[in-house]
This record gives sequence, structure tokens and C-alpha cells, in this order.
Amino acid sequence: MKTLDLLTEKERPQGFSYPRQFNRLIEFGLTDLEPWYLLEGKLLRDTMAGLAERYPDRKLVPFARRQDNDDVACWQVGANGEVFVIHDFASPGWEQRGQFAGFYDWLRRAVEDFIEFDC
Repeated sequence: MKTLDLLTEKERPQGFSYPRQFNRLIEFGLTDLEPWYLLEGKLLRDTMAGLAERYPDRKLVPFARRQDNDDVACWQVGANGEVFVIHDFASPGWEQRGQFAGFYDWLRRAVEDFIEFDC
């Protein structure tokens, strides 16, 4: 079983825990769906700190980044598992590029991106 250096319970915002579907993806080692890759370690923590600084009105927990642009897939605390695609470094108010009802909805899009990226 693959493990990633994810946010510890102390590092996560109060009331947030990783969704079961996300943990399942990691269990199966699906951590790199080019152009998306899962964030971990220092990059995860730096991305989370940067998002908090640039978008202080949102409580974002990033989990994946696109390698070909500044898009970051995140959960937002209190958003009932919805996934938001944030175009990092955009001006506040213009950062949101997409929204998905849940993790598997985002994952379906990530698989489509994987297929398109290969063409």
C-alpha cells in the first residue's frame, strides 16, 4: 500500500478529514494521473499556505495540481465534499475555474484530462 506525506490531524483545518474516496485512490497507488498529480510533503504544505495567503476568505485544502498550469484541486472546509479547481495566483474573486459535486466527479474529469493529455 502506498502512503503519502499528507496533512496531519493537527495541520488540517478543524472539522476537515480526508474523504474515504481519496484515501482509496492512494491505497491503489493512483497518485499521478498526468497532467494531475497528488500533492504531498513540503509541496502540499507550501501550496496550502500560499492559497491561504492569496485567498484568505476561503479555507482551502489542496490535494492535486496540474503540471501544465497553475490549477489546484482543493476541498473547501464546510463545502460538503465538493471539489474546487483553483487557478492559483489569479486575482481574488477570479481564482475558481471549476467545481465538482464530489471527489469521484473530479476524478472522472482528471481521467478525461489524462486521456486528452496523451493525444
